[in-house]
Amino acid sequence: MIKMLSKFQLNFSKPIIRHCHKSWFPDAEYFQQFKGPVLYPDEITSKWKDPYGWTCQPTSIAQLLEAREVTIKNVRINFGPAHPAAHGCLRLITYLDGELIRKLDPHIGLLHRGTEKLIEYKTYMQALPYFDRLDYISTLCNEHAFCLATEKLLNIQVPRRAKFIRTLFSELTRILNHLAGTSFLLLDLGAITPLFWLFEEREKIYEICERVCGSRMHCNYFRIGGVYQDMPLGLMDDIHELISKLPDRLDEVEDVATSNRLFIERTKDIGPVSAHEALNRGFTGPMLRASGIKWDIRKAQPYEVYDELDFDIPIGRAGDVYDRYKLRLEEVRQSIRMIDQLLSKMPSGEIHVDDNKVCPPKRNEMKTGMESLISHFKLFSRGFNVPPGSTYTSIEHPKGEFGVYLVSDGSSKPYRCKIRAPSFTHLSGIDYMGRNHFLADMCAILASIDVVFGDVDR
Repeated sequence: MIKMLSKFQLNFSKPIIRHCHKSWFPDAEYFQQFKGPVLYPDEITSKWKDPYGWTCQPTSIAQLLEAREVTIKNVRINFGPAHPAAHGCLRLITYLDGELIRKLDPHIGLLHRGTEKLIEYKTYMQALPYFDRLDYISTLCNEHAFCLATEKLLNIQVPRRAKFIRTLFSELTRILNHLAGTSFLLLDLGAITPLFWLFEEREKIYEICERVCGSRMHCNYFRIGGVYQDMPLGLMDDIHELISKLPDRLDEVEDVATSNRLFIERTKDIGPVSAHEALNRGFTGPMLRASGIKWDIRKAQPYEVYDELDFDIPIGRAGDVYDRYKLRLEEVRQSIRMIDQLLSKMPSGEIHVDDNKVCPPKRNEMKTGMESLISHFKLFSRGFNVPPGSTYTSIEHPKGEFGVYLVSDGSSKPYRCKIRAPSFTHLSGIDYMGRNHFLADMCAILASIDVVFGDVDR
């Protein structure tokens, strides 16, 4: 650089002269021309009075602060709604003191589709696909809650094989959810490699869903009274092959992240929730268990065949981001343990109830028998009547307690369907979790809550 500069100067007859004056202090007479309220006064503005009473312009910050009253406020900025971790559907109004968050005001509704109201105008069978669009990471678990609620009103028992298949795919869905939640948390903290590892495993599970029902994401596989169709030949072997290799992938992720100094600094003691606070705020699922409360609907109020399975309920201590991360990975390991038992105990038999008023008849029966044809036509055109009554049925969703409050008036359409979504409840505590943390910690807290906005806005 010095040689280039010397060559540059040699091309000119005169050298470059640099001014080395540090500062300039004009005298008081110089300021006399600026003593009025405007720089260039005319006949009108020259008669204006100086609002601050200065004889001349201020020469220091101290003089400026002396002359006027200053009100200091916290900076208010919008976190979103274009933030990737919020799926573009969350607006967080943050009140900042420097980089510290003093208050958080979550604004939702950017994805609102009126699902609960739409269900009132659909038959029970037509309402089922709406649940796939709520938490689109855990579609089959959403369907499961609605099927159980409707079956409770109908007072029917599904066949044993259908119960095993439902439980099997509910646990596969739990693995899908936790692998995605862990990937998003690590990605928001700057680690992109584990996302590729875990999403490869998720893709294999999506292929299993596609083989069993024809759809990867919005499965619509569970049915009121059972499941849509039986598993194809060889699928159980492929599921066993998948889950036998999945613990190795989890070990790789833990080797990279769990003991990583940077990851621990970004997650340890960030967004902690005490057990008392988690209970008072209605937290469920991993958000509650990470705070040390050992509550799981699969153990406390077993449904399907969970009472026949041997599994543990992992819990945390501090209820911070780090505990939620470790707890979700451990829940994946417990789900693998349950799937192994379900595959070994899978019974044979029917996959839905033997009642053509609730479940459609087989295709060959429909094409050969008049009664089966009429049942098929009435089922898909009008639906089936559900006895009057109401029920609240909840399941252990991967994100927490997912409940369906269903009211029937005796017709073929629900009179009222209210959905208790775990993401909505957990998001309401974001102000408590985010206060007095840095703005950069908001990404980790939001990812650890594991919210999906189809579930929040409904």
